Amino acid sequence: MSEPATPLAAAAADYAEWLRVARRASPHTVEATRRDLSRFLETASERGVTSPEKVDVHLVRAFVARRRKLGMAAVSVQRELSSVRSFFRHLCRHGQASVNPAADVRAPKSVRKLPGTFEKDALAGALDHSEGQAMHPRDHAIAELFYSCGLRLAELQSLTVGQFDAGFTEVRVTGKGSKTRIVPVGGKAREALQAWLATTAAATGPLFRGRRGAALSRSAIALGLKRWAAAAGLAGRVHPHRFRHAFATHLLEESADLRAVQELLGHANLTTTQIYTHLDFERLATVYDAAHPRAEAKKRL
Repeated sequence: MSEPATPLAAAAADYAEWLRVARRASPHTVEATRRDLSRFLETASERGVTSPEKVDVHLVRAFVARRRKLGMAAVSVQRELSSVRSFFRHLCRHGQASVNPAADVRAPKSVRKLPGTFEKDALAGALDHSEGQAMHPRDHAIAELFYSCGLRLAELQSLTVGQFDAGFTEVRVTGKGSKTRIVPVGGKAREALQAWLATTAAATGPLFRGRRGAALSRSAIALGLKRWAAAAGLAGRVHPHRFRHAFATHLLEESADLRAVQELLGHANLTTTQIYTHLDFERLATVYDAAHPRAEAKKRL
């Protein structure tokens, strides 16, 4: 017989269920929260803390220090601390705790790496090479749609024909947090989709399906992209999220409109979109010289 749950563990389980039912968080988010809180509960148990009211800032700091000592990456510890902070914020709102002990605990800083992307010409060349070639039309359509719409893997996996308008010029996407956005579909992607639809009866159900009619798994989509890249001559590491990076990077290079790209990507926070602004200094200097009212004056000196 297992030991009865402590009040703190029971509160954590209730919070995860609240996320699932009341907030309709994705299964991935709920499971990640459960994992994060279970690690925090281990630290609390080792120190004899069994109720929310007994958790203080020193325990939360000890948890963060322990995770760093175990070699956890700063970004992982940031996520875990965020889960603990959100958990106690929920308890405070529902009268189960009087203070949030994680509110003022600082997360370890991390160096945010720029996402890998494809060179614009290389990717365009590979996509153009795919047209009319003897390769799976489904793989080509997936590649075109990833790049045309900047979709997440889970978003593409769950697509149905019903999410597109009549002319396949727009697609309604449900992203993280069940937030819906409308994304334009480029002409090349429309052509590739029509070529794929001509080979399958996908009027209802998953747009990208396997032989038995079920939606392709994430691993099958990733494998199909690698197969497509090899046939199209696209070098480098190929994975679904890299197409999303390319979508964002190439749009920003041409428009520099962060807000628009934020909407297209479905980012809740603009700072998330800013990681794609890795424009080189020469381009920035050119924009400065062309736009700043004192730049031209400096040149005339």
